[in-house]
Amino acid sequence: MFHEYREEITELKQHNAHFERIFDEHNELDQKIKNAENGIEHLSNQEIEVLKKQKLLLKDEVYQMILEYRKEHKK
Repeated sequence: MFHEYREEITELKQHNAHFERIFDEHNELDQKIKNAENGIEHLSNQEIEVLKKQKLLLKDEVYQMILEYRKEHKK
């Protein structure tokens, strides 16, 4: 996710506990969704859709934090 912002993600994960938590939570949801879609984990379609929405909200928050970081540190 957001490979073009690796430097910013590394910095944020090291210095912002909230960012690290939501970034990791996003990745955990992503893996859980993949496992469900591949039949490794048994979830209903409705449960998968809920997870996808949660993941998208986290992704939006991560992206906003990256943009804010860039605005503050990359002038």
